[in-house]
Amino acid sequence: MIDIHSHILYGLDDGSQSPEETLAMARQAVEQGITGIVATPHHLDGTYVNPPDKVQQRIEDVKQLLYQHQIPLEVLAGMEIHVYGDVVDDLKNRNLITYNHLDRHILLELPHDHVPRYMEKLIFDIQCSGYVPIIPHPERNKEIRETPNQLYRLVKQGAMAQLTAASVVGKFGKKIQKCSFDLIEHHMIQFIATDAHNVGNRGFTLKEAYEVVHTKFGQDYVALFQESAQKIIQGKDCLVIPPEKVRKKFLGIF
Repeated sequence: MIDIHSHILYGLDDGSQSPEETLAMARQAVEQGITGIVATPHHLDGTYVNPPDKVQQRIEDVKQLLYQHQIPLEVLAGMEIHVYGDVVDDLKNRNLITYNHLDRHILLELPHDHVPRYMEKLIFDIQCSGYVPIIPHPERNKEIRETPNQLYRLVKQGAMAQLTAASVVGKFGKKIQKCSFDLIEHHMIQFIATDAHNVGNRGFTLKEAYEVVHTKFGQDYVALFQESAQKIIQGKDCLVIPPEKVRKKFLGIF
């Protein structure tokens, strides 16, 4: 399995805080059956600034650490970019990290409480520049939970979206789990990833999440999510089922 969203690099953000914690996270990931993990430290979220050279150096440090401790986990480059107006310019100027440095996919984080009004234009501009934005944890965005067709419009336009594994298994509560299921049902989701920050309350639950998806939606969904994760670390396009608008009662809101 490939995990496309994690905070396993120590000392860069609110994820791992030490080499020892990174080792514990790596061991937990391997126990889950994860063979490759994309390190996606926060960048320009108002708290953390992690330019590419800083991230890449820490990736090299972690690769050496895992090699020394014989942990069979491949660590790949990425970045959780908080949405801002100059994303396109900074991509062109190599100030941001794309998935595995392949100049194709980026992880573009929304604010937690709303969807910026300029998002559709920004996604259009990103695509015109040759990149594909992946929106992480939309189920934890307040506006999308209340008005899920906000995400429909973004995916319809060409963005993709990634659920957090812990949301799928219910660790953030029943409402967020229900939202996750509805987004999958309406084909607005293309990936599931851990967004792991530690080995405790925000650890790796990818195996359990896929088991839930298998039970509720079938093996085809599991296979599609896993195949898509593999493809983006190779810079390849993913199969995207056309999203559907939510037309029924959703979390108590019409």
